[in-house]
Amino acid sequence: MIQDKLKGTGVALVTPFTSNMAVDFDGLRQLLDFTIEGGVEYLVVNGTTGESVTTTTEEKAEILAFVKKHVNGRVPLVYGLGGNNTQHVLDTIRKTDLEGIAAVLSVSPYYNKPSQQGIIQHYTQIADACPVPVILYNVPGRTGSNIAPDTTVRLAAHQNIIGIKEASGNLEQCMHIAKHKPEDFLLISGDDMLTLPMIAFGAVGVISVLANAFPEKFSNMIRLGLSNKFKEASDLLFDFVDINPMMYEEGNPVGVKALLERFGVCGGAVRLPLVEASAGLKDRLYKNL
Repeated sequence: MIQDKLKGTGVALVTPFTSNMAVDFDGLRQLLDFTIEGGVEYLVVNGTTGESVTTTTEEKAEILAFVKKHVNGRVPLVYGLGGNNTQHVLDTIRKTDLEGIAAVLSVSPYYNKPSQQGIIQHYTQIADACPVPVILYNVPGRTGSNIAPDTTVRLAAHQNIIGIKEASGNLEQCMHIAKHKPEDFLLISGDDMLTLPMIAFGAVGVISVLANAFPEKFSNMIRLGLSNKFKEASDLLFDFVDINPMMYEEGNPVGVKALLERFGVCGGAVRLPLVEASAGLKDRLYKNL
């Protein structure tokens, strides 16, 4: 069952860019190997951390084809495909080569601020049309709207909706989902630092930003949590407490790309309106290391 392959640590991959802002496929190759060899369970391509809003349709297709070829089945792949125009999302699904993709991660409609009924209809149409399973993505801090827990539970009844990446930061909401969801519906943390608490009441893992830079340590932490070894997992978690806020201080993925540059994996370039990490942020990040 596909749900079994999407437990543990998924990495919300960054998209490396060259100094002239082209996609850096050499850097992407190194990132893929770095995270896979670090022991993560699966990869997420074209998500928020991948700067999907500032990559073109052509670039998205090239990135996906490159990742599929280089990964070559070593780990499952999840592809980010969502938006605030339902018909455009449906058109994109039809035009995207999803062969070899385990699931689609689809962000809830942003900016429009739809009602819960609108969210239900949006996802129902996507799930009906998508040839691979769908994972809901709730991130109210970016979208300006929340997928209510009752809405998630209703959508979980759809045979092609297999889970949710919950990045609301509202643990009580996540508990409601955990209590009322179908047994095989995946509750996935969308917040690195809340993952262990969420695992304690039923989450099966995380789609992580930090795991780009710390794949081995972070995925080990999640595996310990899933094995109910919370003391050992917490010891690793506390190592991330100080550095995690710096990941988002100047926008995501600015912080984690600065770390990847320091580690020699790929460059720190980001596309406007984001700008590369300031000297001050880099200095504090590197001192924390």
